[in-house]
Amino acid sequence: MVKPDSSIWAQHALTADGWQTDVSVQVDSNGIISEVRANQKRVGDCVGILLPAVANLHSHAFQRAMAGLTESRGPDPKDTFWSWRKLMYSFLQKLTPNDVESIATFGQMQMLEAGYASVGEFHYLHHQSDGSHYGQRAEMSERIISAANQSGIGLTLLPVLYEQGGCDGRALTGGQKRFGNSIDEFEKLYSDAQTMISEQSNQFSIGVAPHSLRAVAPDSIGLAKQLAGAKPFHIHVAEQLAEVEEIQATLNARPVQWLLDNHDLDTTWCLIHATQMLPDETKELARTCATVGLCPITESNLGDGIFNGALYDQCGGSWGIGTDSNVRIALSEELRTLEYTQRLIEHSRAVFAHKNRSCGRVLFDAALAGGVQALQRNSGSISAGRSADLLALDVTSADFTVTKNDQWLDAWIFAGDDRLITDVWSAGVKLVRNGTHVDRSRIVQRYQTTLTSLLAKL
Repeated sequence: MVKPDSSIWAQHALTADGWQTDVSVQVDSNGIISEVRANQKRVGDCVGILLPAVANLHSHAFQRAMAGLTESRGPDPKDTFWSWRKLMYSFLQKLTPNDVESIATFGQMQMLEAGYASVGEFHYLHHQSDGSHYGQRAEMSERIISAANQSGIGLTLLPVLYEQGGCDGRALTGGQKRFGNSIDEFEKLYSDAQTMISEQSNQFSIGVAPHSLRAVAPDSIGLAKQLAGAKPFHIHVAEQLAEVEEIQATLNARPVQWLLDNHDLDTTWCLIHATQMLPDETKELARTCATVGLCPITESNLGDGIFNGALYDQCGGSWGIGTDSNVRIALSEELRTLEYTQRLIEHSRAVFAHKNRSCGRVLFDAALAGGVQALQRNSGSISAGRSADLLALDVTSADFTVTKNDQWLDAWIFAGDDRLITDVWSAGVKLVRNGTHVDRSRIVQRYQTTLTSLLAKL
C-alpha cells in the first residue's frame, strides 16, 4: 500500500482560516490532516497554490468509452437525449467486466488529473447482456472497486436500483436488462457490494441510488431509502422535459415536487440534474437539506436544459458537481460552464458572485461543500481532522501573473484550465505529479487495448 505524504508545504493555501502563505500541512499515516500552520519554512513536498480537492458526486464510468462517438446526428431530424440513450444501450451490450474495469480505471485517472480526489459512482450496469446474474452477483461492483484501487481515487459506490422501463411499469428491454433488479434482488446485490466495500480501506464507502422515478416504482423509493438508512441516497430527477411529462401524467406531480411532497429530503439525499424545475419547486428544494448534483458539461452535451442556478443560489441551496457521462472530464470547465449558462439565461455577468466573494470562489466553495455532503466524505477543507484530499496549482503560470487569493480561482476557472493543476492527493497519497497520474502509461495502454477491441465488436 502506498503511504500518504507526511508533510506538504505550499507558498499559498486556501485553509479553513482563509488564504495563508508559507503553509505547512502535516498528514498522518491514515491520510488525515493532523496539523496546518502558516509562516513555516519550506519542508517536505513543496507546491505553489494548495487547495482542497473537490469530490465528483456523479459518474457513469463505462460511458467514458463513448466519448467522441455520439456527435453525429441520427436519422431523427431532432436528435435528443433519447436517441443518445439508444446508442448507449447498444454500446453497453458489448461490455465485459474486464472492459468496465479498464474503462473505469482510465476515467478515474482523468478525474484525478482534473482535480477530483474522490468519486460517487452511480453504478447500474449489474448483469450479463441477457439480464442474467453473474456468478458473483456484484461482479460489476467489484470491478469498479478494483478500478478505484488501481487509480487511487476515493470511492463512494452507489449501486443503482432499476426496476422498470417507464412509469407505467413496462418490462425492461434490450440493453436495460443489464440494469434490472426487483427490490428483493437488489437487496442481495447491495449486501454483496457492501461486504466488498467493508473489506477495503476507509477511503471506500457505499450508498444507494434508485435510478429515477421512471425506472423505480414509488413504493420502492421508500424501501430503497430504508435500505440506505443514513448513507448517501442519490436519484436522477427532472433531467428531461419528456420525463417530467410522463411522471406528471402518472403521479399527478412534477418529479421534484413529488419527492418534496412524499419524502423528507435531508442531507443524505442528492438529486441529480433537477434541470426541469418551476420557480416554486426550485425555492422549496433549496430550503431542504438535500444537495443537487449538477453536471453542466453532460447536460450541455445532451441538450438537457439549464438549471435554475441563480434562483437556487439566492435561496441558499446546496449543490455539487458531477462528470456524469464523462464525455469530457474537466473540473474547471464544469464550473465555468455552469456560470456561463446562468449568464446566458439571466443576461447578466458574475451570476454566482456574492458581495464579498468572487464568482470563482463561490463556485469552488459550493462544489466543495456539496460534494462532501453528497458523498459523506471527510474532506473539503484544509484543516486538522479532515482527509488530505488536495490539489495544487502552478503558481508560476502566466495566468496567475497579476492575481492573488480568490483571483487565483477566477483565473483557473475562467482564464485557464486543468493543465494548471500540478499535483493531486487523495487521502494524502500523491497520485498526480507534474500534471500526470503516477500510473498513466499502464492505465492508458490497457484502456486503448480495451477500446480497440470493443469498437471492433460494434
